[in-house]
Order: sequence, then C-alpha cells, then structure tokens
Amino acid sequence: MGENRGRGDIERCPQSSLEATIKFIHHHQRKRAEASNGHAPATKKPSSLKKRKKNDMIHGDQHATQKADTAMPSTCRIHPTAIIEDGVKIGAGSSVWDNVHLRYGAQIGEQCIVGEKSYLAYEVKTGNRVKINAFVYICTAVTIEDGVMISAGTIFTNDRFPRAATPDLKQLRSSDPDEHTLPTLVREGATIGAGCVIGNDLVIGRFAMVGMGSLVTKSVPDFHLVFGHPAKSVGCVCRCGQLLMRFSENNGDGTTEIKCSACGLRYAVKDKVVLELNPPNR
Repeated sequence: MGENRGRGDIERCPQSSLEATIKFIHHHQRKRAEASNGHAPATKKPSSLKKRKKNDMIHGDQHATQKADTAMPSTCRIHPTAIIEDGVKIGAGSSVWDNVHLRYGAQIGEQCIVGEKSYLAYEVKTGNRVKINAFVYICTAVTIEDGVMISAGTIFTNDRFPRAATPDLKQLRSSDPDEHTLPTLVREGATIGAGCVIGNDLVIGRFAMVGMGSLVTKSVPDFHLVFGHPAKSVGCVCRCGQLLMRFSENNGDGTTEIKCSACGLRYAVKDKVVLELNPPNR
C-alpha cells in the first residue's frame, strides 16, 4: 500500500484490476473536463471570506451597537463591521465605513465620511462635511472643524515625550488623557495630504494645505501651503485649493493682491499673511 505504480505495473496487473484502474482514470478525467467547462458543483465559501459591498451599509438606528447614550440617526450609514462605543454621536447623512473604530465620546458632524479602518479616539470631535480617508489615526485632544479633508494614512499625536511604563519599568502608564496630553486644532477648510504625521500643541489654519508625506511640528497659518520634514511654508492657496503664489525672498514687504485663476476669489498677501478680500457668502 502507498506505492507509486508506473505504466508497466498496470500492464502486469490482473485483467479485473486493470479494468478498474482504467475506469478510475476515466472517471477523474471526466470530472476534470466538467470542471473546466464550468459544470462543477459550486463550493460554498466560508462566511469570513465573503466580500462586503456598498449595500451592506445599514442605517444608524439599525446598527448592533446602538445604545441609549449613542446618537446615530436613521439618515447616517454605518457598516456592520464598524465598532461604535458608548456615547458616540454621529450626525445626519454621515457614513462610517468598514472596520472603523469610534471610541466613547467621539462626535462626528453631519454629512461626514469616515473611511475604512480609521480610528478616532476618546472625545475626538469633527465638524460637518469632513472627509476622513482610510487608515487614519486621530488621537484624543484633536478637534476638526467644518469642511476638513484628512487623507489616507495620516497620523495625529498628542504627547511629545511618551513612555509606556513608569521609570522603574514596573508599572504600565495609563492611556487616559493627563497633563501631558496636548491638543491639536484643524481649522475649517484645511486639507492634510496622504501619509502625514501631525505633531501636537499646534493649529493647522483655515484652508491651509499640508503636502503629502509631511511632518508638521508647528502651527500652519491660514491659507498656507506647507510640505517637507519638517513642513515649511512654500506658498499660499485659495479656498478652492488652487495655488495662488509661491513665497520667496523676492516677494518684498509690500502688499500683493491676487485673484484666483480658478474661482475668481481675491486675496491680499503681506509678509506672508493672507487676507480674504471677497469671501463667498455663507
């Protein structure tokens, strides 16, 4: 038993054994032919391998984690795999995608999108019409105003000198906010590019734009375009995102008036301070 038989072995077998062997071979050849023609019976995939589709999204008031102190109106859409802890508030018309984790006390505004596998820590607050792409980490003490774009893979921080344990390494430090937890504010209309790391105890200004892959270690003025390691101001942008001008030593000390070539909004720039001359009515 268990030996491999060659063709010569088959020819030396008794006639009945040879017929059985040929019948066995024909049977399996027929099975392979049926499989190649698409007639093989379908095998049931494990439920863990089934793909999630858009229509898997459910209304907020139907989510399994809906509790008395959790506000998820019927007009918001929550993926079944999202983890929504106690005390979370999600505004009307917002979408929370697969494997998102919203910690207790987090607040999401109206008409927001929280992309797949993103994490919002305790008490994080966002305004309305905020886009948070996939794989974003937003820690405690971060506040995000209206109309902000946070691109994929962005990481926020809130402690400049973090340690896992006490100095004698005998006790794990608590992860709860304390006197070392520093805030970050992202002002309305700002954009943070993909793969950025945002420091703490700083403000990203109104309609500022942070280039992809940047390391932000200090506050960013309104309408400034910054990028690099560490991020530095290289120019200014319009509300619509169009580049208005690049900063250089030759800009002078006077006031420069600029009209956006894309949307027509006008600005005055003096000493790298950007002022709106005709902001849109809100």
